[in-house]
Amino acid sequence: MIKITLPDGHYYDEMLTAQGEQRPHYNAWWQWFRNTDQFSIRQKKAQAELLFHRIGITFNVYGEDEGTERLIPFDSVPRIIPAGEWQRIDRGIRQRVKALNAFLYDIYHEQNILRAGLIPAEQVLANEQYQPCMQGINLPNNTYAHITGVDMVRNNDGQYYVLEDNLRTPSGVSYMLENRKMMMRLYPEMFEQHHIAPVERYPSYLLQTLRESSLVDDPCVVVMTPGRFNSAYFEHSFLAQQMGVELVESADLFIKNGAVYMRTTEGPRRVDVIYRRIDDARLDPLAFRADSMLGVPGCCPSIAPAA
Repeated sequence: MIKITLPDGHYYDEMLTAQGEQRPHYNAWWQWFRNTDQFSIRQKKAQAELLFHRIGITFNVYGEDEGTERLIPFDSVPRIIPAGEWQRIDRGIRQRVKALNAFLYDIYHEQNILRAGLIPAEQVLANEQYQPCMQGINLPNNTYAHITGVDMVRNNDGQYYVLEDNLRTPSGVSYMLENRKMMMRLYPEMFEQHHIAPVERYPSYLLQTLRESSLVDDPCVVVMTPGRFNSAYFEHSFLAQQMGVELVESADLFIKNGAVYMRTTEGPRRVDVIYRRIDDARLDPLAFRADSMLGVPGCCPSIAPAA
């Protein structure tokens, strides 16, 4: 027997109204759930976790001593967002990322927002994330954040709110893609009942974004990882494979005549775009943290478009 627990008002229930009725976009799923054997659902969840383990879809949770490898969670209850709701979120995120890039461009150029007193200058210029070496450098399309992770939550009033913007090294998209593939494999009937927006073209869009960040007609793109012990190494490898580009570590790269080159079996090859999954401070030990073993010495000057 299925028991329905009504929301207590302290959070927003995605599936049920305050009266215990299904929200319209969950009606088809609810009918499927009621008519599906619960043992079968539990079996499929176990099957998903087994397949994730075999494929190696894991992430590391670091404690005081060593990292613990865990499987990504798999939930048989999908989060269903109506198309109209998602379109509004999409427009808002696009607007937000555009504003953030405009802010970063201003900070590293005229600093009008600081001169106007809208933000105290010391909050920016004294911040450890501010990099004076980037001052005055013009980037293609004036884009500083090409890939962003916007953390959102829905409050008990039903409205979405942004918790934070991760503009440096956002991760997790590979888990979303693999989770969707698993849902389609185990529950194809769900996808027959709903018009679900596709996500599988994300790697193609990502590669297009990276290529457009270069002034070269046919740029060489690589994904730079800290190494296989990083918590998101599966994602680094996954994205490189899906985009058809090389996955490199710092030892694979070197600087020559102000440009970045990759060591290959056929000799050095110039690199035009690096999708780096390394923290800013560890990117170049000559410019930032001198003790970094993950970066490429002297790579920061090569950021200038002329390179």
